[in-house]
Amino acid sequence: MERIRINKHVSYSRIINGFWRLNEWGYSNQQLNDYMHNIVDRGITTMDHADIYGNYTCESLFGDALALTPNLREKLEIVTKCGIILPNQSNPEFNGHRYDQSYEHIIQSVNRSLTNLRTDYIDTLLIHRPSPLMDPDEVTKAVMHLVEQGKIKAFGVSNFKCNQYELLNESLKKEMSHISVNQVEVSPYELENIEDCTLNRMLQHDVKVMAWSPLAGGAIFNENDPKAKRILDTIQPIAAKYNVSISTIIYSWLLRLPSKVMPIVGSSKIERVDEAVKATKTSLTDQEWFDIYVASRGEDIL
Repeated sequence: MERIRINKHVSYSRIINGFWRLNEWGYSNQQLNDYMHNIVDRGITTMDHADIYGNYTCESLFGDALALTPNLREKLEIVTKCGIILPNQSNPEFNGHRYDQSYEHIIQSVNRSLTNLRTDYIDTLLIHRPSPLMDPDEVTKAVMHLVEQGKIKAFGVSNFKCNQYELLNESLKKEMSHISVNQVEVSPYELENIEDCTLNRMLQHDVKVMAWSPLAGGAIFNENDPKAKRILDTIQPIAAKYNVSISTIIYSWLLRLPSKVMPIVGSSKIERVDEAVKATKTSLTDQEWFDIYVASRGEDIL
């Protein structure tokens, strides 16, 4: 599988596996460990987490499974996010829903994630969402400290628009190389980050793009939704032509973007993972790509 270079220390698999709902999968430690080995065998080595996933449980579930075969860590790139606070009984100081991107919180979050994930380092740390109270110099101070301690190898953001990215990037550039990654929502159903030039700006600045919710959280399969139905009606004959699933065509559509988008698959079912892997070997024509794009827009291009 194609690899995407993030910085001089880290590269990602073109398809990424996400663990947002890991706490709902019902896997034992051994079953999850087997799953991890299965996806690595398929070339998927990049694992996406966040401290808050599963009400602060998913990182620990993953870490417990990884501990069964510690050598597997050497084959993985672990991404995790911080900066959102959710009320939580395990952390009584989290007494409300807010963002916290202070130096202290970032450092504490990373140390907690390292413990939960059973690892000595995180390949990439992301700030989960932009905050109106974000002090870019405070974030930069925390990132520099973590890099110097060898606790993170790369740094990025999630859900940042161009102006938010630029604000933080200007601070980081004073001390280190630029932001490496931006994780945003992109799918044939959700075009915002394509049409508002976010992806173009990331391409311009060599910021790699991870795509969350590439299947629009299932909304794209709702035939009662006129927009989804237009997209499905367009994709179905294309899927038949290539003898693949609708999901594979959706992933292929994302892979055609020049930003080198890396879709995040969030399923516990290995057959769903295989649909994404097949997309790396399925190339859409420009016309097929635009047919899907126009179906989503609901009007022709000019």
